[in-house]
Amino acid sequence: MRILLTGSSGWLGRALAPRLRAAGHDVIGLDPVPSENTAIIGSIADRAIVRAAIRDGGIEAIIHSGALHKPDIERRERADFIAVNVDGTFNLLEEAVARDVRRFVFTSTTSVMISREVRAGREGGARRAAWVTEDFPAAPRNIYGVTKLSGEHLCRLYHEQFGLPVIVLRTARFFPEADDMAHAIVQSDANTKTNEFLFRRLTAEDAAEAHLAALEQAPQVGFDVFIISAPTPFKREDCEALIVDAPRVVARYFPDYPALYARRGWTMFDSIDRVYDSARATRRLGFVCRTGFREMLDELRAADRAIA
Repeated sequence: MRILLTGSSGWLGRALAPRLRAAGHDVIGLDPVPSENTAIIGSIADRAIVRAAIRDGGIEAIIHSGALHKPDIERRERADFIAVNVDGTFNLLEEAVARDVRRFVFTSTTSVMISREVRAGREGGARRAAWVTEDFPAAPRNIYGVTKLSGEHLCRLYHEQFGLPVIVLRTARFFPEADDMAHAIVQSDANTKTNEFLFRRLTAEDAAEAHLAALEQAPQVGFDVFIISAPTPFKREDCEALIVDAPRVVARYFPDYPALYARRGWTMFDSIDRVYDSARATRRLGFVCRTGFREMLDELRAADRAIA
């Protein structure tokens, strides 16, 4: 297929473009920032650029991963988020329908489901961790989440009104920037990220593979929304204990983790306030992340053996 990939110069685009080409697809990258994966330098907020890219490229499918993200909040105006994340998505959907594009994959975020109340739960306000599925109430707390949720609503509308097959992927964290202070372990960003594989992180490589699976399944699925995150080892009945004593719960599933962490001076979060459940993607897309907390521990163990 000839695929338009927005956000082709970003972290996901860099991982995704080579995989798409390896699968036999022709990829046309669109991004404001130049890169080896970007053929068209420009913004999706510019309707003329979007129209020309789809028309002249003979585009058959669109993977829309281009967006302003949470780290951009500190350096961009709110109007920019509207222009890129909402108007840009509208431009792509409009031109997709006009040019009979038959597959559309939209990169969204688990941030649309995390309200201020959920986030505050870790600070003593909640009695149990939130078990987050795709049906969890969407109540984003910032302009990033609000505009991504608006993009999801547009995707649903264009499927319902025009029959455009659309898959929405609510990806958990895979970006390399340091975590926010709600969960961060100041002494070690690697420690923080490894902990997050238990409940809200995946690798950029797994995020890319999820998009390939969505691209393949879009015509059969029609429309759906999926959480994409490393499989959690936890169960719903763990939620009360996770809020009050997360290390004890983790040790029950991974008895070897305390020793591996101790060698590095690492710690587990005292409390975990939410768990992303990606089981729906497994059932409907046949997709499971390859890297989870167990794989991260295996890497730590291999590193220890190499030093010994």
